[in-house]
Amino acid sequence: MKKKFLAVVLGAAMVTSLVACGKKEDKKDDTTTTTPDDTTDVTDNTDNTDNTDTPDDTTDEADPWTVIVDADGNPVDLGGMEILIADWWTGEQEEPKTAYEIARKEYYDWIQETYNFTITRAAWSSWGDMPADYVNYATTGGDENIIFCLRQGGELTSAMAQGLMYDLNTLDCLDFSESKWDAAVQSLGASGDKQFVVRAEEHEPTACVYFNKRLLKDAGIEPDYIYELQRNHEWTWDKFEEILAAVQADTDNDGVIDRYAMTNFTSNLYPAAVFSNGGSFIGKDADGKFFNNIESDATMEAMNWCMDILSKYEMPQPEGSEWNYMYASFANAEAVFFPSGRAYMAGQDFKNMEDDFGCVCFPMGPRMTEYTNMATDNVYCIPSCYDADKAWKIMFAYNLYTDPVPGFEDYSPMQKGYENSMRDSVAVEETIAYLLANPQADLTGCIVGLDLGPQLFWAVNKDNTPAQQAEAQRNAWAELINQANGQ
Repeated sequence: MKKKFLAVVLGAAMVTSLVACGKKEDKKDDTTTTTPDDTTDVTDNTDNTDNTDTPDDTTDEADPWTVIVDADGNPVDLGGMEILIADWWTGEQEEPKTAYEIARKEYYDWIQETYNFTITRAAWSSWGDMPADYVNYATTGGDENIIFCLRQGGELTSAMAQGLMYDLNTLDCLDFSESKWDAAVQSLGASGDKQFVVRAEEHEPTACVYFNKRLLKDAGIEPDYIYELQRNHEWTWDKFEEILAAVQADTDNDGVIDRYAMTNFTSNLYPAAVFSNGGSFIGKDADGKFFNNIESDATMEAMNWCMDILSKYEMPQPEGSEWNYMYASFANAEAVFFPSGRAYMAGQDFKNMEDDFGCVCFPMGPRMTEYTNMATDNVYCIPSCYDADKAWKIMFAYNLYTDPVPGFEDYSPMQKGYENSMRDSVAVEETIAYLLANPQADLTGCIVGLDLGPQLFWAVNKDNTPAQQAEAQRNAWAELINQANGQ
């Protein structure tokens, strides 16, 4: 396929096509693209009973195998550059099995041969050592061509503040208006007109509400009703509380509640509620400076709402139980709802649950008209020690590497991955889709020393309101935020 393709490319007349990366600044306006006369169809001949991937229909679309050429009409040549995407978990790559995996490998092979480079992904450091190893590399320099994967946190903020990350906005091969770039990560990595980190992978969905279908039916509520509310954008705080009140009951009339409405992990519940109401704990202004947003109206409203529903509907912690009792409590059908979940819990904490469960987004607060969830995913960057030519070539390749696979432009690997852990198709096709579509950056981890558990969530009660606790912490938080801002 590749030999046939290159022969067609080199023999074809050059035509101007879609706007793409130009060959450095003086050649940007001269960059053109060319497409072959045909492409080879990708067909999956394997039995993918549980993992069937169907390519998008591109019959009437422009040919996806488009070559970016330089001012002389030749494919951009990266000179055999060897590029590494460095993380702390990638091991030996398995052979592709599904139609998507096969098409992705063929696409990767094609871009590497067409533009004369190689790109691989591998564990370069450990989770704990990566921040320090990155700083050391960015400070001392290196001959390698590395794109670094970094976890969010104070170390990341510090590296940006120290000028150890390359300003990606200076590279004309990147267009951050493209939908593939995670907007939440862009807000995290922005400082004025500079952009230091990016992510072209879907984020891990958070702020899920799991529900026990059998217990719902026992309470007279059809599980599909919850999905219908979500689908009609009627899944709100008020509607959620209405259902909580309806399902909690003393079923044997002995004066003791035996069907609790909810069990939860409070440190996840508060953030889910805050973001569902358009609030946040830490904000970031247009100049890239962090600020305290804990005392905002949206955040305080969400905190107070959480305290109210916890006081009415939360299952008490069993005597002698561990801190994580709530996971087993929901899995053992001791409560109807688990409103502080993460999507991965379906295949981890609840995979052996006997009762069937469903999963929806966290309900919308009164200040929101769309479902949302927090994003705290890993990000990608290159060190500022790279020269302009090297940085451009590396990110040119990374831009190609992260483009949608031809024929699978609307395919979601993250969404597909939940098919084997969620218990019904609605949770995958609707809930996960909602959560992937609207992530909001949670910047709390960027402030070294800010620990919302002991400093806020665990300290509030009926005698110490969220507003009182936030006020008590105000000066201490201000000092931490000033340090993060380099002040």
